[in-house]
Amino acid sequence: MTWTVETPPPLVVGAREAAAAAAAAGLVARTVALPDGAEGADVDLLAIGGSIDALLWQREVFALAGRGVALRLVLPSGLDDPTAVSSVLEALQAIPTDDEVGRPGCGPVVLGALPFDRGAPAALTIPAVTVGRDVTGRRWLTTVGPPSATFEALSVLAALPEYVPPDSFSLVSPRPHTEWAALVAATVAAVRQGRFDKVVLAREVQVVANREFLPADILRRLHTLYPSCMVFSTGTFLGASPELLISRAGRRVRSHPMAGTVARSGDSTADAALTGLLLGSPKEREEHRLVVDEVAAGLRPVCRALDVPESPSIVALRNVSHLGTLIEGELDGDDVTALELVSRLHPTPAVAGSPTASAVSYLLGVEGFDRGCYAGPVGWMDSRGDGEWAVAVRSAEVKGNTARLFAGVGVVSDSDPAAELAETQLKLQALLAAVVRP
Repeated sequence: MTWTVETPPPLVVGAREAAAAAAAAGLVARTVALPDGAEGADVDLLAIGGSIDALLWQREVFALAGRGVALRLVLPSGLDDPTAVSSVLEALQAIPTDDEVGRPGCGPVVLGALPFDRGAPAALTIPAVTVGRDVTGRRWLTTVGPPSATFEALSVLAALPEYVPPDSFSLVSPRPHTEWAALVAATVAAVRQGRFDKVVLAREVQVVANREFLPADILRRLHTLYPSCMVFSTGTFLGASPELLISRAGRRVRSHPMAGTVARSGDSTADAALTGLLLGSPKEREEHRLVVDEVAAGLRPVCRALDVPESPSIVALRNVSHLGTLIEGELDGDDVTALELVSRLHPTPAVAGSPTASAVSYLLGVEGFDRGCYAGPVGWMDSRGDGEWAVAVRSAEVKGNTARLFAGVGVVSDSDPAAELAETQLKLQALLAAVVRP
């Protein structure tokens, strides 16, 4: 079985005006179950969400893939007004057609990525068509359109198109290694002077191929290489993040901040020694503590209970291990949405530094490139206020035959420029392994 929907031209409006616009347009959200068995198995969410005009969020089994635009919500001042987005979702008339409605992600959803600079203009999308899959494997299709919209025979659930991947690549670092290492040294000096406790410096590399990249192809490899990560795409911006900024399911909230990194060798004995050094490193533990304390401080005012472990644990990925602390809590009430929680937490010291405002101001002046959505929040929220948002690290901007890859490191008083450069190279391997296929 295939499904399609006739949709009107998208409404592109400011978030504050979008609720009225949605009501005036009479937009209706309809959700139906997709079949189990052979027909349901044909639903390839990576293919659906992997095109330039699509959106994807996949965390292990759970996934949302959006096509088309019912509403594009323009946020002139970024995260300064997160409640406006909730008003839009609530204004959409939702028509449940089966018992699939009611689970997180069912019904109308907003998806997208927000800039690292929380005050920069941003945009989020309510897709015209969203295909979802929950942790049990059940699938559904939500459409947002006028009351006259009908389910017709459509190609939205088609497989990947015929594609000849690139096989020749050039790799360029826009900022020479020596220049970037000098910036790290200057930042260490600023930390020692007491201007900061920590600054997270990022760098970019560019990959130019002999043919265009297919985002869905890169996403499929990322999901294979890093199955525990949150794989995402907003058309040209994609990645696989291990770091959960916030999730909300009813009153239950979770955050998994990470800071502190060591390479993995593939040898269990050697890796145990490396992670032991990581856990015992005063520098790495202090860097991690700054992040955890900041996240906990952002959540406590809205939580009736919050569990913050005293010590971090090891989060092992394919090429690196991180220090991570899983924070879990219960909200005081139902009125604080996932996006409002994002606004309370972003940016954390894991991607900016501490004190946060001073670190961000410093970064905007010295990094030498626009981060865009790198290290910003990426994720989704439904009409109930539930949602998941990751920190968009291990990410890339892919346009045509060019990919810009990003990685960052936390610089503190005893950071070594050569070691920090090596850490960025290690982190860049995550995306290079998916983008460059010799």
